[in-house]
Amino acid sequence: MIPDPEILAAASTIIDLCRQNGEMVATAESCTGGLIGGSLTAVDGSSKVVDGGFITYSNEAKMAMLGVSGDVLAQYGAVSEPVARAMAEGALRHSPLATITVAVTGIAGPGGGSAEKPVGLVHFGSAGGHRPTLHHAQVFKGDRHQIRRQTILRAFSMIREMIAASH
Repeated sequence: MIPDPEILAAASTIIDLCRQNGEMVATAESCTGGLIGGSLTAVDGSSKVVDGGFITYSNEAKMAMLGVSGDVLAQYGAVSEPVARAMAEGALRHSPLATITVAVTGIAGPGGGSAEKPVGLVHFGSAGGHRPTLHHAQVFKGDRHQIRRQTILRAFSMIREMIAASH
């Protein structure tokens, strides 16, 4: 699947920024199921700056692939700040070349929401070695496709924030 023009343009900007700043990126994705990594790798030249990605849809995958603590998952739930941060930091530990990671965990819908955690809630984490791990949470409006699309664009924004934090 080729991303829509806005996502492709944003991905191209991320690829250029990473190349200019000597960064390698890896993703840890739950609610987007690999769409962030897929959007980045749709850009020519992405192999120079994309190390890899983790699709960790289940809690078991988050624990096994990223080292997210079962206790943290039990205490806060998969859609939470501590889990988003742990996913980003775990992706950094488990990616051989990555200098920046972005992680997303959320509820894309149409079901699965609650009063505390509504459909559209997404937690983002971004880690980058010597830089502090960033977190952002947002509730997006729209259907499943729209929520996931907005999540991809916000994840790219997190990568830009992480690059700016070190340069």
